Amino acid sequence: MELLHTDKKNDVLNAMIKIIDRERDNIIKANKQDLDAFDKDDQALYDRLVVNNAKVDGMIQAIKEVREQDDPVGATISDMTLDTGLQITNKTAPFGTIMIIYESRPDVTIEAAVLAFKANNKILLKGGKEAINSNLILEKCWHEALEENGLSKDWIKLLHLKREETQEFLRNPTEKIDLIVPRGGERLIKFVKDHATCAVLISGRGNNFLYVSKHADWEKAIKVIINAKTDKISGCNALDNVLIDKNISNYETKVIELQKTLEHVGVSLVVDKKIGQILTKETQIPNEDTWYEEFLAMKLLVAEVNGLEEAIETINKYSGGHSSTIMTENKNEAATFMQEIDSAAVYHNASTRFTDGGQMGVGAELAISTDKLHHRGPLGLKQLVTNKYYVFGDGHVRV
Repeated sequence: MELLHTDKKNDVLNAMIKIIDRERDNIIKANKQDLDAFDKDDQALYDRLVVNNAKVDGMIQAIKEVREQDDPVGATISDMTLDTGLQITNKTAPFGTIMIIYESRPDVTIEAAVLAFKANNKILLKGGKEAINSNLILEKCWHEALEENGLSKDWIKLLHLKREETQEFLRNPTEKIDLIVPRGGERLIKFVKDHATCAVLISGRGNNFLYVSKHADWEKAIKVIINAKTDKISGCNALDNVLIDKNISNYETKVIELQKTLEHVGVSLVVDKKIGQILTKETQIPNEDTWYEEFLAMKLLVAEVNGLEEAIETINKYSGGHSSTIMTENKNEAATFMQEIDSAAVYHNASTRFTDGGQMGVGAELAISTDKLHHRGPLGLKQLVTNKYYVFGDGHVRV
């Protein structure tokens, strides 16, 4: 795709803001068709599917925020002139074509597209069938904004493919793809990694941990646990596991207090054998697979550990590499935890719910990357570019 001037890209975004606002009622109406056809048994997926006036406002706000950010393309990373007189400049450059695979969330059709487009990338959107009506009208809005500014609809395209067709497209793409971002379960991620012929950037599972140290302020810990677990169960930054140091003062009393507090807000527990000896009525962990689960439900695993070292070992073994928290008043202990935990985001005395582009000052995000190349954490506008070297000579040859 051609390199567009920043003003041209922002003109498209300005048009899109007006179009979405104009089509607000029709977007919500299309979404109602999806909601009416959805099986509400999967509450987390259902919550992600909902589009109301607040969600439309959020879409508009996301576009405005990206519009106001500096264009990430063509920024100079480094510039040097060697002793030979050769000038070497390293600049940011678009990826080219990005494909994102996601389910349920129609707002991704806005956020992913606005980020990719502002970074001068073409984007292929593969949403789930459960959001088809919502995504179709949002694609129509994008196409109107593009054509109004004399640009091809190919910049932002919804892939109208069934599951089997999507799999075949990954095996044998009909056009060059430079980056694929799968946002879904481990089966989807594995399939994409196995069959993609280009770079894959993983937006991995949550399965987030919180460790309550013996040096923790218990009231703070309770507050953070409740927020991280219940604020939004469908979020990949929701809490799944709590490890409690058995050396904390009044250990058994505090474990019982935590259970009662969680029960009061509707959270069910699964516990290890040691916690199960205190909370005898709670379900014990059935098998090791449970440790790897991202619950996306009002459910929490609670287990006992004997100190910081065991907590770090447990988290690094089972977590999805997304977000991990330590509750402690000991800054040295917090520093050790944050350095040794292998997660995209590590927290001291704060909820995992902050792992979000908007909350971290990044703005709208394409996904939360749990990969280490080329970026980890929220994928915002600045992260949707690669780089290119510009080398200027005057008949230079290597000798």
